[in-house]
Amino acid sequence: MATKAGQAVIEAQAETPAQRPAVVLSEQIIEIVSDSGEGAQRCGQSFGAIAARSGNGIWTVEIIPAEIQPPHRSVAGASGNRVRFASGPVTNGGNEADLVVAFNEQVLLSRLHAGEIKPGGIILIESKWKTDRNPDIAASYTKVVADIRAQGFRVYEVPLEVECLKLVPDPRKGKNMFVLGILCGIYSLDESLARAQVALIFGKKDQKIIDANIELLNAGRAWAEANLDLRFIVPAKRATEPQVVMNGNSALALGVVASGMEVCAMYPITPATSTSHYLSNIFEKVGCVVHQAEDEIAACAFAIGASYAGKCSVTVTSGPGLSLKQEALGLAVMAEIPLVVINVQRGGPSTGLPTKVEQGDLMASIYGGHGDAPKVVMAVSTIEDCFYSVITARKIAETFNMVVIVLSDASLATAQQPFTRPEFREDWLAPPVNQSAVPEDARPYDWDARTGIATRFIPGQPNGMHCLTGLAHDRDSHVAYDPEINEEGLLNRSRKLAALQTTLRLPPLCGDDSGDMLLLGWGSTLGAIEEAVTILRAEGLAVSSLHLKFLQPMASGIGDVMKRFKHVMTIENNWNDPLSDPLITPENRRYSHLALLLRSRYLVDIDCWGNARGQPLKPTAIAAAVRARLGKE
Repeated sequence: MATKAGQAVIEAQAETPAQRPAVVLSEQIIEIVSDSGEGAQRCGQSFGAIAARSGNGIWTVEIIPAEIQPPHRSVAGASGNRVRFASGPVTNGGNEADLVVAFNEQVLLSRLHAGEIKPGGIILIESKWKTDRNPDIAASYTKVVADIRAQGFRVYEVPLEVECLKLVPDPRKGKNMFVLGILCGIYSLDESLARAQVALIFGKKDQKIIDANIELLNAGRAWAEANLDLRFIVPAKRATEPQVVMNGNSALALGVVASGMEVCAMYPITPATSTSHYLSNIFEKVGCVVHQAEDEIAACAFAIGASYAGKCSVTVTSGPGLSLKQEALGLAVMAEIPLVVINVQRGGPSTGLPTKVEQGDLMASIYGGHGDAPKVVMAVSTIEDCFYSVITARKIAETFNMVVIVLSDASLATAQQPFTRPEFREDWLAPPVNQSAVPEDARPYDWDARTGIATRFIPGQPNGMHCLTGLAHDRDSHVAYDPEINEEGLLNRSRKLAALQTTLRLPPLCGDDSGDMLLLGWGSTLGAIEEAVTILRAEGLAVSSLHLKFLQPMASGIGDVMKRFKHVMTIENNWNDPLSDPLITPENRRYSHLALLLRSRYLVDIDCWGNARGQPLKPTAIAAAVRARLGKE
């Protein structure tokens, strides 16, 4: 029989953190936030990659300050990454974070002020500031920690710098790997996969640097197991097919390569720039060119010129760049030169929120040019969709001799998600450029009476010489101002949209084909909307959703679907006037972009909900908005 002292020893051993059984969870959302330059983004990306390789579904969201070099220890300077990982597929960044690692109390406050941490959530915070030489800093840290504990958060003070100094002379270059080890220990991730990820990150560095970072990783894991009473497991299931993990901008770049386009012309702009960075690393190896122009206008003109020479080209930009390109896009429309424009949207207007998400460019994409300049506009909704949509866009551009705008956004640009590794197909590529002689009676704009499409003449084709112009012209490309000729050109350029529209299929419904509420969305909101629909349907509400890929033209049948629901509401990440505002009435309300388009097209009283806060929409927020509309709060 054990003595009381012996029993105490046994109980103490049972309370050892490393020996506690892990709590099984279906999913978790974690955030790592720091000052810029301390590696929190890399830590989050690495954790997501390890979880994905383990077989978890993941979705990451980068937390990026607006300034390139914001002040250290400032609320506005928070930089980092959110990782949502689960036992099954993950389609969006989710709701509030379950666990946050903060390198100082100021960056933690930024996440608290934004409402991004779950009530009662777990917070791990660097403790060095408690004894800082600056009494104001020490007092700030002490107050914040006391306040958040009083609010019910579970706070763990972690001596990151003290522990890292045992291994490296500069803890700012080691904390992120130490934290990665802590997180791998908390969530029971495979040690060998973690070490392999670190080796991959620093693969081009000296072996001593790789070894030092693996040592930091191991030390972080050991510290967590010895000092934290946090042990979780999110069960993973390995994929049966080869997977790739990448962000949306990388997927767009690979889609450019896979589509057969050989020229990308662009001018750097956040958050689109990393698309061209990725292309710059690989494009030359396959005989292609990335051209960095002197400005957005020149980039667009360069791409149009390359397309005119025979191969469809792509230009990559964001909202302000799209505005600058509009005149050149009008030239491509008038001359009927195929062109793909990738627009990675960001918050606006003007410089706006350059590192934050918004779906604010739909109307500019459709109607931004002067005169009637019909363009195809499509939106990507997942990382995988980023890849395949570029291939589709190139095919449409060259089939219809049109400008095709592909709308992505800042949320997809930096988010990571695993998807089945694509298998290359020959039919992704354009056929060889036709250099055979043009029939002597052929005309450069001999528009087909049914489709509006004219056979494109390529420079160098015998008998194909003509004067290309941005002026109104007849079928022979002769400048012509006659009313009938101008109208004929307008009609045929518009007719091509109608011809494409006949080929589009209605997207599948999420939920039943009739009910109380239909939600309509586009772009990166897909995962959040469908997760909200799942939540609401589990509560017994008759809610479904329809997500549109093509915004101009739109597929047939949308109007028929809407008629089968009592209420219709768009969910968008752009501005709409709230009816709760005392000055806003149904007569003066400004609707969100898709709602305005659908209301004008179908003459249906379509409601809208969304925001332009610079953050991805959350499933619970969407669900709450729907309940409010249905009177089910």
